Amino acid sequence: MTDQPITDPFDGSVIDVVSYDTVEEVDRAVRRARTAFAEWSSQPPVARSDALMALADRVSSRASEYAMVESRQTGKTLRLASEFDVPGSIDNVNFFAGAARQLQGLASGEYDPDHTSVIRREAVGVVGSIAPWNYPLQMAMWKILPAIAAGNTIVLKPAEITPLTSLMLAEDAIAAGIPTGVINIVNGTGPTVGEALVGHGDVDMVSFTGSTPVGRRVMTLAAQRAARVHMELGGKAPFVVFDDADIDAAIQGAAAGALINTGQDCTAATRAYVQRSVFDRFLTGVSQVFAEIRMGDPRATDTDMGPLVSLTQRDRVAGFIDRAVASGARVTAGGQLPGGDLAAGAFYPATVVTSVAQDDEIVQDEIFGPVLVVLPFDTDDEGIRLANDTRFGLAASAWTNDVYRAMRAQREIKAGCVWINDHIPIVSEMPHGGMKGSGFGKDMSLYSMEEYTVIKHVSWDISARSHKPWHRIIFANRQQ
Repeated sequence: MTDQPITDPFDGSVIDVVSYDTVEEVDRAVRRARTAFAEWSSQPPVARSDALMALADRVSSRASEYAMVESRQTGKTLRLASEFDVPGSIDNVNFFAGAARQLQGLASGEYDPDHTSVIRREAVGVVGSIAPWNYPLQMAMWKILPAIAAGNTIVLKPAEITPLTSLMLAEDAIAAGIPTGVINIVNGTGPTVGEALVGHGDVDMVSFTGSTPVGRRVMTLAAQRAARVHMELGGKAPFVVFDDADIDAAIQGAAAGALINTGQDCTAATRAYVQRSVFDRFLTGVSQVFAEIRMGDPRATDTDMGPLVSLTQRDRVAGFIDRAVASGARVTAGGQLPGGDLAAGAFYPATVVTSVAQDDEIVQDEIFGPVLVVLPFDTDDEGIRLANDTRFGLAASAWTNDVYRAMRAQREIKAGCVWINDHIPIVSEMPHGGMKGSGFGKDMSLYSMEEYTVIKHVSWDISARSHKPWHRIIFANRQQ
């Protein structure tokens, strides 16, 4: 094992020290999961449901502690962690506690005269999951809950820079009565621990959330043994503003949708396409809101936006802006690294960029920072075409007071979620997942249970005849 410090991106202070696991320890975790699977998968749904409800109680009792740790390891504001991450995670636990009792197949029936067909829905087996660093607690929940509610066991690798709330969750799972081996956490980097997990021969399914290049590598490893794969590979969400929209609402929505979690959100609004007749008004308004965003101590009540997750991520975001400006882009808010007390932290200001080409990297590539690109369009056809002009397809929004425009947008924009006159809200009952380069499969909702179960057809003979009528297609002279 190697001890690694977990640092606060606000000031670089060490929060905790964790040990990175070895490849051998990954193997032991998978074997624990395999051993636990037989008993856990055979439990009646009510037993798994009761265990999850007990887990919800445990997490609820430590909600403030979870929120503080989440804020410190990621740099997100304590307000976001307290009012979004933690309560959303608790709601997820409660939802899947109920969902565990809703796994059903089709009713039995006779589809030919001699057989009764029964559909069984069964757990896949051992799930190997890799979660990202932007929402460590929520992403751990999204991976763990549908898997174990369906009767699977899981080995989860959280991001190496934000593992602390996943480790807390594992502790609370044991305290809630979830058997040892059902939930396993391994720590370490992707090229070592992650690849050992994804490539393990006894992992039946892989679930990954992260970047597209890493996702391709994960799929390659899983494909070598034809393992089931669930992928969420990020996004580049368009924010389409038609000329009849409530522009003030769109301005506020763009700011909130682009800056949540300092823009480190795969569904964040990143590309605002605004119809030309209202473009100047929108650009001026959204630039003013961005310029007024207060950066600072994530635990302070008057802070709007904390730091990015690391200095590396800050420099990555700054690189996008610097290259865009060098190519002729115009920055109307932000765009400069802060000085003073914020210079030592991983801070980057809320930034608005315009006057760039549709094929520029700042329009096409995922930045994962507090950056909104604003571009004009003329016709409705052009607005929807530009929205779809991306390899991603995770989320989008359209802003209009015309029901026909709204219906067209939700139908024609290629994304797993399309909001109308809002951007970002999610609920446990509705699925999250993308299309195109954003991956496949769903998190949250009952639809996610499809990812973690297999359908088995059981056919019962009801004729009680040793010589079946269909045997004559095999035996030319067999007496019936």
